[in-house]
Amino acid sequence: MPANYKAELVGCFGDPVAENPTGVMQEAAFNAMGLNWRYLTIEVKREGLADAMRGIRAMGFQGINLTIPHKVAVMELLDDVAPDARMIGAVNTVRREGNRLIGENTDGKGFLRGIREDGGIDPKGKRVVILGAGGAARAIGVELALAGAAELVIYNRSQERGQSMVSDLKSRAKANASFEQWSKTVHVTEEVDILVNATSIGLFPDVGAMPDVSLDGARPALMVCDVIPNPPETRLVQAARARGLKVLTGLPMLVYQGAIGFEMWTGQKPPEQVMKEALSRAFGL
Repeated sequence: MPANYKAELVGCFGDPVAENPTGVMQEAAFNAMGLNWRYLTIEVKREGLADAMRGIRAMGFQGINLTIPHKVAVMELLDDVAPDARMIGAVNTVRREGNRLIGENTDGKGFLRGIREDGGIDPKGKRVVILGAGGAARAIGVELALAGAAELVIYNRSQERGQSMVSDLKSRAKANASFEQWSKTVHVTEEVDILVNATSIGLFPDVGAMPDVSLDGARPALMVCDVIPNPPETRLVQAARARGLKVLTGLPMLVYQGAIGFEMWTGQKPPEQVMKEALSRAFGL
């Protein structure tokens, strides 16, 4: 059989992106499955996204992940967007279908699986506070609404962006959602069941940062979730642990959303345990 030296290419576009560990788990999964695939982590400025997307078409990439600040802007550069991603209003995964690039969103599905399987909580009937109104927040909000969350309260600095997210949640996911201006400390009361930090506050290298929230009034059963994977033990997670609260780090969401992307790209079931172990080694856990 002739040798084939051509690797299939996927990767991630973002800015910043150097701290993104997705390539660690995807490369480990490719190796474990004996696939000649490469995952490239590429810094793409906001103004360079259109050129970058033309580049992956020309170079035959099988797909790409999008992170800050490209999850919304990329939608107009694609041939089609999956219905659930259109409902969310953001794309974090692109897959190739022949010569067409199709936008998907695996963030919310990854989060939902993480909170159920790793967190041990069913969000149905729960009251949820979400910090942020970006692509990750939108995906999580939609999936929580579809899973039956009783109430979603969105805190965001930008009123326009926050109210837009709430409007979309109400119209597209029939959510009981409301917006609060995040201009001062968010006091988490005993009525809240789940707190989700869906912002980039605390992301490497700004590891000393913590969202301006107070857990003083939180109920003992509160679940505190942080979507940031690097570092997994953010200051918010540490503060919640110190109070004896349940926590969910960003690693389960990262693995599960990445596993969905792996299958979309390769058509094969991913070795999830290999992916988890690769991330654990990378973070010294």
